[in-house]
Amino acid sequence: MPSVRSSIRRCWPRALAAAGLATASAFAQVASDAPPKVLRYSMERAETGFDPAQVPDAYSREIIDNIIEAPLRYDLLARPAKLRVATAAALPEMSPDFRELTLKIRPGIFFADDPAFHGRARELTAADYAYTLKRHFDPHLHSVAYADLLDDDILGLQALRERAQNRDAPFDYDAPLEGLKVVDRYTLRIRFGHPSPRFPLKLAETIYAGAIAREVAEMYGDAIAEHPVGTGPYRLVQWRRSSFMALERNPRFRAEFYDEQPSAGDADGQAIAARLHGRREPMIDRVEVSIIEEPQPSWLAFVGGAFDMTLVPYEFASTAAPGGRLAANLARRGIQMRQVPQPDVTYTYFNMDDPVVGGYTPERVALRRAIALGYDNAEEIRRLRAPLAIPAQGLVTPLVAGYDPAYRSGMGDYDPVRARALLDLYGYVDVNGDGYRERPNGGALVLHMATDAVHGSRLLNSLWQEKMAAIGIRIVFENRQWPEQMKQARAGKLQMWTVGASSDEPDPEDLLALAYGPAKGDGNWSRFDLPDYNAAFQRVRALPDGPDRAAAIAQAQKLLLAWMPIKAHWHRVRLVLSQPWLEGYPANPFVSGYWRFLDIDAGKRAATE
Repeated sequence: MPSVRSSIRRCWPRALAAAGLATASAFAQVASDAPPKVLRYSMERAETGFDPAQVPDAYSREIIDNIIEAPLRYDLLARPAKLRVATAAALPEMSPDFRELTLKIRPGIFFADDPAFHGRARELTAADYAYTLKRHFDPHLHSVAYADLLDDDILGLQALRERAQNRDAPFDYDAPLEGLKVVDRYTLRIRFGHPSPRFPLKLAETIYAGAIAREVAEMYGDAIAEHPVGTGPYRLVQWRRSSFMALERNPRFRAEFYDEQPSAGDADGQAIAARLHGRREPMIDRVEVSIIEEPQPSWLAFVGGAFDMTLVPYEFASTAAPGGRLAANLARRGIQMRQVPQPDVTYTYFNMDDPVVGGYTPERVALRRAIALGYDNAEEIRRLRAPLAIPAQGLVTPLVAGYDPAYRSGMGDYDPVRARALLDLYGYVDVNGDGYRERPNGGALVLHMATDAVHGSRLLNSLWQEKMAAIGIRIVFENRQWPEQMKQARAGKLQMWTVGASSDEPDPEDLLALAYGPAKGDGNWSRFDLPDYNAAFQRVRALPDGPDRAAAIAQAQKLLLAWMPIKAHWHRVRLVLSQPWLEGYPANPFVSGYWRFLDIDAGKRAATE
């Protein structure tokens, strides 16, 4: 299913030759006459662009996170997740009342060369991060991170946004703000209107804090999503939209050396750390990413050695790992396998503004709950996902605070008898005798589900059609490519869509924000806006970790179950295979910009060619 935010935030096209599998033109090498090391792999969905503020999907984010940097990052190998510095000089200092944060940036870090800088080396400064945070409040950008940052209440930013909205004027990036003060060239002070204890986690995510140079944004304007310029280890050098991307090492990237810190009991992590310790990053010179919408060509390309790694499509999970063990033919070739639980959730949302499934009246709530009861999560997992899925009880996912694997909410209940009884009780009955129900006012009851043409979606659509027919509801499918569906979703024009959401941090705030009222049209595509839920979410945001916050998380989950704007389905377990020559692949879902930590054993690769 398509995924949002991350997560990692989830398409595979035409002929492999057209996808750019051949190594591209030569490029500069670093202190070596050896052939360049090239990482090749595919993504299952097309990218939509490369501006962190405007791009919510996990596929684009994976590219962005290797080009553009936030001040902090997560250690690749640490368990549980551990914050480290990226461009910051040290971890940020937070005041005891959680209302003020001081961030210091390392001197001597430079953006990749770009015409926007007129031939000059452009150093990263604190002002770049202040500008980046302001961009999310510019109403003309429709930032996907705006709602999440709104509740942190950086003093003055919302008022600045409202002035731009009310006057229909350009956003004033130069206005002084109490909440964002550039103390000196490398120091930024952030003040909040209320306690914001987990704001440091946002400083490890490019979607919130990926540094954008003002010159770049102003030069490219509305086309900035086509021109990513960052301080990270790679730069985009080739792009065929929805088909192929190539990135090469950024000559301006600073001297960084592998020093990830696994826990003492992590034998696999310890082995990776020992093998790669001290190597200069990035170790790979070029990365080539092909978009392949169908699972079979992607899988066959990996098996044939055209790709160095693959997230195994669900359709081939039993082929790759029958019974959960790597297939013997792959094991003999030295293929490496990892099963990686993901902090994400696949869900179907109902558009709360839709005249059929939306609204807060009892009969509309009953309809959504009946649809949820009539759909069988367990059968979807058995048919399409096994063994790579964990049943979901809500939006809170594995690996984040508040997740309890023993918790059962009723979100996953399958009970077509109850579903039919609910529909009967609230007047959704078959009036004309055609076997399908009408609405209480006599109008047609037809569900419109957004979808795409890939094989997995077709199987899923068949299951939805079967289960809805069993409770007397007609469903039709509206087929568009992922980027177009996303535009329609943000505009509130889709009635229903099954998507995925990932958390980029070990905390559920951004997941629960998917139903937060002020985020309508941004991250909240269901457009759910319930005062009780908004209040619970605000408590989740403001409270420090502890029992009171856990209670607020639980309350938010209960309200989602009661009103059913979202039907949660399952959490992914990714089956990752890599060729024997690829070293250092992480099993850390909170690290999206991970290419810099990989290496290729050229001798092993050559021995197989």
